[in-house]
Amino acid sequence: MFDKEVYIKRRKILKSNFDSGILLFLGNEDSPMNYADNTYHFRQDSTFLYYFGISEPALAAVFDIDSDEIILFGNEMGIDDIVWMGRQKTLKEKSVDSGLTHVQPLGELDEYLIQYKQKKRAIRFLPPYRPENKIKLASWLDISITELKSAASVKLIKAVVAQRSKKSAEEIVELDKAASISADIHLMVMQQAKPGMYERELAAKIQEAALSYGGNLAYAAILTVRGEILHNHYHGNILKEGQMVLNDSGVETALGYAGDLTRTFPVSKKFSSKQKDVYNVVLDAYTNAKNALAPGIRYLDIHLTSCKTLTQGLKDIGLMRGNVDDAVEAGAHAMFFQCGTGHMMGLDVHDMEDLGEQYVGYTDDLKKNTTQFGLKSLRLGKALETGYVLTVEPGVYIIPELIDRWKAENKFVEFINYEKLDQFRDFTGIRVEDDFLITEKGSRMLGKHLALSVDEIESIRN
Repeated sequence: MFDKEVYIKRRKILKSNFDSGILLFLGNEDSPMNYADNTYHFRQDSTFLYYFGISEPALAAVFDIDSDEIILFGNEMGIDDIVWMGRQKTLKEKSVDSGLTHVQPLGELDEYLIQYKQKKRAIRFLPPYRPENKIKLASWLDISITELKSAASVKLIKAVVAQRSKKSAEEIVELDKAASISADIHLMVMQQAKPGMYERELAAKIQEAALSYGGNLAYAAILTVRGEILHNHYHGNILKEGQMVLNDSGVETALGYAGDLTRTFPVSKKFSSKQKDVYNVVLDAYTNAKNALAPGIRYLDIHLTSCKTLTQGLKDIGLMRGNVDDAVEAGAHAMFFQCGTGHMMGLDVHDMEDLGEQYVGYTDDLKKNTTQFGLKSLRLGKALETGYVLTVEPGVYIIPELIDRWKAENKFVEFINYEKLDQFRDFTGIRVEDDFLITEKGSRMLGKHLALSVDEIESIRN
């Protein structure tokens, strides 16, 4: 946990947005894998972590604006818990560490909410994403599970997003740490990968390293020779000469802050000439995008800068043609780049995604384009502000099924050189990604430098 004053200040800022009612926050529970006592790795709800810092299952908290008090609801360990789990800090002790003074048994929350409903005062909550929390909320508030998303408080969502989006000094320290550890792990993978290994052997090394640093993975590692599959979690392929390895992985610190890096490197000692050409196109897109980061700049424009750089580079090597601006406006570049250039990051690798992309990545004045292929997958479009942390991750992905579909439809023939593209059907994919903090004058990369250029990567592989 951070110092308790951090959590006290965060809660005070949030409370200042409301004049009455209660704000209800639910922590996560242990979730069973295949029977009740065999659970998945526990991860506390990130917003609960942000305001309370207590990583323990089955907690809830209420901000009672009218009585100006905050109550933590949870149960102390019983003797059975102590026998199986060992004596730990009591919930009361943890609440003191968080700067809280009121703790009540979890079973009293039901009656508390019933009494508050009878007073006909607002009960504000965030959109639930765990089934157990959906069931509890539906029961407490007497509404159907299908109504919960629309019943969630937009005012509370916007207040939380505004606060969590701007990272404080202590958060930046954690995010720097996560990015640095992630970079060390990526370097280790580049050094140890060799022909004949299974992908799973490298994925296991990533998991081992994340745990050894005192945290865990921030998300399931994408470690694959099939880099054209954007979120490929299959690890059963054998590395072979001539292939490339795409490693998209990052650690989560003990306090829950994420790193998210991607590097692509050859299984052989060197990239092939074709691989090198496309890699440099992606690297140029990464460089132009990260150099454009600054307060007041819309990330949508950063994305379009990335797309135009990719299109020009692909045109230079014969895969695209025609006017670059026209090609990007039409969406022809999405044959090669089907996703967004980046996303917000913090306590979640896709920060606050559970609260709604329309609030986290966009604004009332800038709505997301939800129709154009590629652009509809851009998670972040709004103007950047000092304190935001985000990723820059352009890529080129050659997907045979997409080639066949668009070619059969005679789609974008004025921009895509299908004859040349057929020579790249087995190319797979390349992505480059780092994490950035928006500063008053521009941005800075979080963590430490990790090999980027072809020469740097090949020097590691030799």
